[in-house]
Amino acid sequence: MERTREIAPYFAGERLVVLPRRRAARLAVLDLLASGFEPGRRYPESAVNDLLARFNSDFCTLRRYLVDEGFMAREHGVYRRAGGNVETD
Repeated sequence: MERTREIAPYFAGERLVVLPRRRAARLAVLDLLASGFEPGRRYPESAVNDLLARFNSDFCTLRRYLVDEGFMAREHGVYRRAGGNVETD
């Protein structure tokens, strides 16, 4: 619930309108984006781009931040979720 309040100003509906400058808020946004990727599954770059484009047209920057901050790992053009919170039942 706290995360939702923290990142709400950066979204208009489901669209990310601005990437936070403050690292803590940016990490919260990236954690939300990473939650769209299934742990253990491998994704081609095109699939990562498609998912991120739903949030913002600058999916390249989002993808780079996800890798740089350790939410996603990239190897030979294939991505996998490497961090972030995981929802459990």
